[in-house]
Amino acid sequence: MTHRVPVRVADRDAFDAIIDARSPSEFALDHIPGAINCPVLDDDERRIVGTLYVQVGAFEAKRVGGAMVAANLARHLRERFAEYPASWRPLVYCWRGGMRSASMVTWLRMVGWDAQQLAGGYKSFRHYVVAQLAQLCPRLKLQVVCGATGSAKTRILQALAAKGRQILDLEHCASHKGSLLGALPGVEQPSQKRFETLIVSALDGMDLERTIYVEGESARIGRLTVPVPLIQRMRASPCIEIQATPQARLEYLLHDYAYLGDDADALADRLGMLKQLQGGETVQRWQQWAHEGNLPLLFDELISRHYDPHYQRSQARNFHAWEQRRAIQTDDLSEQGIAAIAQAVIDLD
Repeated sequence: MTHRVPVRVADRDAFDAIIDARSPSEFALDHIPGAINCPVLDDDERRIVGTLYVQVGAFEAKRVGGAMVAANLARHLRERFAEYPASWRPLVYCWRGGMRSASMVTWLRMVGWDAQQLAGGYKSFRHYVVAQLAQLCPRLKLQVVCGATGSAKTRILQALAAKGRQILDLEHCASHKGSLLGALPGVEQPSQKRFETLIVSALDGMDLERTIYVEGESARIGRLTVPVPLIQRMRASPCIEIQATPQARLEYLLHDYAYLGDDADALADRLGMLKQLQGGETVQRWQQWAHEGNLPLLFDELISRHYDPHYQRSQARNFHAWEQRRAIQTDDLSEQGIAAIAQAVIDLD
C-alpha cells in the first residue's frame, strides 16, 4: 500500500463523498456540510459500549462493540454503498479521527475503494470553522440593511440575491426570524455549532472583494449567538436603513406572521415574556387579542409600544456608523415594492 499523507479539512472537496461515521445525535448537533451519516455505532449502541467500558472493562467493550460495528458496516455495504463504482473516493470522519472512522476506512479499502480518513476528525473541522470566522469576518465588505420590525429586511436580502448580489442570511442559518415572535412553526433552531458551520459554509462560497449584504441583527437570534468576530464587523460597517411607513409594516407583518394565529395559546405564552417590560395589564390585553385572533390590533400595539422603542434605542448604540446611514423610504412592501427597494439598495452602493 502506498504511503498516504494525512487528509486535512481543506482537502475535503477533492473527494466524491464525505461520510460521517458518528452516531445520529452527534451528526444532528453539527457535521461537515454535504456529509452523509453512516454510523458505525448508533446512539443506543454507543451507550451500551460506554457502559461496558466503565463497568466491565476495555476488552469486553471492544468485543461487543466490534460485533456491532461489523454488523453496521455490513449493512452500509449492502445498502448505502451498494451502487458506487470501483473509482469512488470517500472521505470518512468520526469525532477525532479514531477507531470508528478507521474501522470504516479499513473495510472500504478492503473492498477496493480509495477511502481516506480525515485527520483529527470532526474536531479538526470545528477548529477550522472557528479559525475561518476569526480570519474572514474582519475582511468582509458588509452593507448592513437595517429597519424597524416589519420592514421586510429578509425579503429585501432575498431580492438582492435574485439580482445577483451576495447576501449573508443569518436568520436562515438560525432558523428564526430574530424577534420575540420569530420562532418558526415546527422548526427547531440548530445548535450553536451548526449555526456557525452554516455561516462559514455561506462565506466560503463568496468573493470577499465584493459587497455582502446582511441584515442588522442583534447579537442573539432566538437562542443563538451571532459569532463575536461577525457581530463586531457588522457593528463597524456602513448601514442602509429601510424607512417603511407604519401602515406598510403592519400589512407586511400581518401577512408574514399570519401563522401565529394558528396557535393562540403559544402566542399568548410568548407574549407573557414581556410582562416585566410592558406591565401585566398591557400584556394581558395583548394575550386576550391573541386568543381572539385579533392580530391587527395586537401587531399595531406591538409595533408602537415594544418593537419601535427598542429599535430606536438600540441602533445608535449598536452601529458605529449609524449617524452616517443612508435611508430608503417606502410605503410599498409588496413583492414589486421589495424588488424596487432592492434595486435602490444596489444603486446606493
